[in-house]
Amino acid sequence: MGTSDGSPRANIFAAGSVLWRRSPHSDGAVEIALVHRPKYDDWSFPKGKLDPGETAVDAAVREVKEETGFDSRLGRSLSYVTYPIPGHRRMKKVLYWAAEATGGEFVPNAEVDEVRWIAPADIGRELSYPMDHKILRRFVAKPADTSTVLLVRHGSAGSRSRYKGNDVDRPLDKTGRRQSESLVSLLRAFGADAVYSADRARCVQTVAPFAESLGTEITPEHLLSEEGYADDPRKGRHRARDIADLPGTPVVCSQGKVIPDLMRWWAEKDGITLPANRNRKGSVWVLSRHDGRLVAADHIASPLPTLVTDV
Repeated sequence: MGTSDGSPRANIFAAGSVLWRRSPHSDGAVEIALVHRPKYDDWSFPKGKLDPGETAVDAAVREVKEETGFDSRLGRSLSYVTYPIPGHRRMKKVLYWAAEATGGEFVPNAEVDEVRWIAPADIGRELSYPMDHKILRRFVAKPADTSTVLLVRHGSAGSRSRYKGNDVDRPLDKTGRRQSESLVSLLRAFGADAVYSADRARCVQTVAPFAESLGTEITPEHLLSEEGYADDPRKGRHRARDIADLPGTPVVCSQGKVIPDLMRWWAEKDGITLPANRNRKGSVWVLSRHDGRLVAADHIASPLPTLVTDV
């Protein structure tokens, strides 16, 4: 199957990261990891194909660990590259994130025999492929050292009109429960460490498995429920900003009539452009901030494994 312009559509999917660390040699500077693959004798960013049933987010973290030995915490999206596989009418699509190394140690392995940490200004001459320069340019265009806020729309919860009880108590349905379980690894990949939720059963249930995995409580947030936000949007927006200003990486679960308005306000205030999105149930906004301001807002349409044909 091809695209509208007749070119073949990607049918191999992979994920990777621009892995960075704070430089041990210069205060305030960062270094980027390049991996050498002896099979191809090339230097590139760590990446690899998605396993069956795996999300791109999980694959990015796993591939960095397997190829470099380092644990990582994902940050902003660096979009993707698509390129043909030599000798085939097949296309590979690779999604990339910025990712901070949080621990670990490189040990030579079957895929990678060397890792080099290089200053961003010097890394271009080492890269083997033009498409990696595209990813590098996206990385250096914004600060590496960002904080993250994860804004989640609650998972699937059936129909409001068909629910017989108080809508406050409407629970997740089967799909919503799957979404809540899949969110555990997704939120962990971005280093989430605190959980806030609108005081609605379906919102609390969406982030409950992740909170349980952390061994932490969920902080209820009435101002970020649809009713609380509608009563005073200004207070709701400021509450979201206050949570974002706290140390760590918070998860905030809210509702479909809150998130679009909150994101429009936040993006306009901090001068960024939001990507196209459909605000689906279970979707996640990954908000990257530097010096208290949004520098990027990336949208993950679903926490469930899907073919990553669109980003």
